[in-house]
Amino acid sequence: MAGATARGGGDPGGRGRTTIADGVVEKIAGLAARDVEGVHAMGGGLARTFGAVRDRVPGGGTKSVTRGVKAEVGEVQTALDLEIVVEYGVPITDVAQDVRENVIGAVERMTGLEVVEVNIAVSDVKLPDEDDEDEPQGRLQ
Repeated sequence: MAGATARGGGDPGGRGRTTIADGVVEKIAGLAARDVEGVHAMGGGLARTFGAVRDRVPGGGTKSVTRGVKAEVGEVQTALDLEIVVEYGVPITDVAQDVRENVIGAVERMTGLEVVEVNIAVSDVKLPDEDDEDEPQGRLQ
């Protein structure tokens, strides 16, 4: 049909708004951070212990991928705070840089938001001979 215009006209992207919840960004960042070699766990000791117990309780839900991650999401930008535990022997600055790059890439690719900062707090080092306090011994009844 010559001369016909598309129904509604204009850019379809301008016909509504997309919002992304903080929790969505936190999940993406948590998964991206855990993918980095040298990251043993996410979150502080107490949060990890409670999370590990909650994860083992039947019906307690799936492993929390947002543990140790806090996001502030605006309309076009986001800022993230991560708390990580690194494996003993790895260069902490290298692990932090790799986490930062992986998180920024994943969040920007999946959400289209600009990541303005990724603050990383290293709260612990997992020693080779330490029992994993994230893994309570025995099964909860």
